[in-house]
Amino acid sequence: MDRRIITKSEIADFSEMLRREERSGGTAEKYMRDVRALALWLDGREVSADAVAAWKEELLRSGYAPATINSMLSAVNSFLRCHGWNDCRTRFLRIQRRIFRSAEREITRDDYGRLLRAASRSGRGRLELLLETICATGIRVSEVREITVEAARRGVAEIYLKGKVRTILLPGKLCRKLLKYAKKEKIASGEIFLTRGGAGMSRQQIWREMKRLCAAAGVAESKVFPHNLRHLFATVFYRASHDIALLADLLGHSSINTTRLYIATAGADHRRAIERLGLIS
Repeated sequence: MDRRIITKSEIADFSEMLRREERSGGTAEKYMRDVRALALWLDGREVSADAVAAWKEELLRSGYAPATINSMLSAVNSFLRCHGWNDCRTRFLRIQRRIFRSAEREITRDDYGRLLRAASRSGRGRLELLLETICATGIRVSEVREITVEAARRGVAEIYLKGKVRTILLPGKLCRKLLKYAKKEKIASGEIFLTRGGAGMSRQQIWREMKRLCAAAGVAESKVFPHNLRHLFATVFYRASHDIALLADLLGHSSINTTRLYIATAGADHRRAIERLGLIS
């Protein structure tokens, strides 16, 4: 039997499988990064169930969050499935469902407002509009490229992924701002958020620009990343509608359990409700 060593060839085959499965660019990039992390740790040693389990324990000792470890195991298990090494797969960590998010990571509407004002003051109109677009629609950062002149004119953006079409509704006020920006930048068609060279903004570029805004806005860097704006959209929408099924549709979730994680807060609302019970004399 051939030795089970993670080589460049095996990684390339895995990349091709992810492409065939129509995984998003961000997901494929993360999965590849996680598999390379295992390969680096193995350092030429053979893949086995014991080795993968030992890597999982090493991640725990190194201080990785359990949810992060499980996401890395998901990538590795997919890689093992790709090569028929299913007997090497390992179980996920069991995590009790958290009803509260860390206050250090929860972005508030006040934080969001300060980010917008900081972007406006510094003349960073593209970034200001980008923040509004992500937060007002709940799109993933990988979906920013679908915000086009044509979508702004229709008020709807459609995303095709894994054989499904997801419809993103664009608020009228946002559409007007997008079209005004496109006209100013002489963008007649296609993607609206472009670099100076005319290419679409990458995930890394969006991340970096948001982080650079933190100091001027007075918002902790731990709160500022694109996905957190998606969480803020979910929280604000749910408070206004109390319709988790509709929110799941808007976010593109196949499971409402995933949506529940998005509307978890740092617990301030729960604490106020408990305080109002008047059960302490």
